[in-house]
Amino acid sequence: MSQGVRTRPEGSGQPLSEVYDTALLDLDGVVYAGGHAIAHAVDSLAAARSGGMRLAYVTNNALRTPDAVAGHLTELGIPTGADDVITSAQAVARLIGEQVPAGARVLVVGGEGLRVALRERGLVPVESADDDPAAVVQGYGGPDLPWGRFAEASYAVRRGVPWFASNTDLTIPSGRGIAPGNGAAVEVVRIATGAEPQVAGKPLPPMHRETILRTGAERPLVVGDRLDTDIEGAFNGGVDSLLVLTGVTDGAQLLAAPPQHRPTYVDADLRGLLAGQPEITREGDGFRCGGWTATAGAGRLELAGDGEALDGLRALCAAAWTAAGDGSCALDGEKALARLGL
Repeated sequence: MSQGVRTRPEGSGQPLSEVYDTALLDLDGVVYAGGHAIAHAVDSLAAARSGGMRLAYVTNNALRTPDAVAGHLTELGIPTGADDVITSAQAVARLIGEQVPAGARVLVVGGEGLRVALRERGLVPVESADDDPAAVVQGYGGPDLPWGRFAEASYAVRRGVPWFASNTDLTIPSGRGIAPGNGAAVEVVRIATGAEPQVAGKPLPPMHRETILRTGAERPLVVGDRLDTDIEGAFNGGVDSLLVLTGVTDGAQLLAAPPQHRPTYVDADLRGLLAGQPEITREGDGFRCGGWTATAGAGRLELAGDGEALDGLRALCAAAWTAAGDGSCALDGEKALARLGL
């Protein structure tokens, strides 16, 4: 990753699948949505893999085991083994294992993914605060997680038992809309105890460390749709990132991104792995990408020219991020984005 504050998306004369040896791919909003593969995902990933790029799937969702995730991807037409899946459950289990004795009991508030990951580390999942746990761990447990599980965690944490969380995403996408995520469940225990957990998942370093340890990646590229987890996680890990616009991030959020949320590359979907990325050049007071030129004017972003909408967005990013420096751009980009259909 280039040094200093990023002021524009970067270009690449080669396909990204040839520049990087491993793609660290988020799942929801990148590979699939609502149980179905996102358009162009299956073919793009197959082409990247056949060209020699390793594909690894990195998720903050601690509920499902790597076997279950791999099975789902394979059903979607993306052949995947359990070793290709890295979860926040695995990251938090390693974090706990480094701080408690081998064979220690861990009170679990979550699903099977957490229990499997703890056993992999030689730890023993237990269900009650009365089981003398050496640690408490919370991970997403699905909509049927009993309320009493939060009480068990609270009893132990208030007694001083170390508390860990797989991740703190406040929401999680579902086929019916947005549902409360593990971060919301963590807040329940925080309110009851006044304590703070150690957190492993994206965007924090334990998750990035887990992905590198498990994949052996030397030139990884993080691919995601969320600025505050995927892109910030890449920033914290000092590696490059590709933001795809198939998930939760829209144009306005991207233009307002502070430095830790600015991706290296921006593309519409996973076809971006197979293509080079256009260069953005400085022209007078503006920035040019393809047929578009973007400038930061008096209180708003201006866009002139014509061409591919993504090129216009990339030019706008350069104008917005340069104007913002190490802050967040407050210039109005609504009219410019509307012109791009974004």
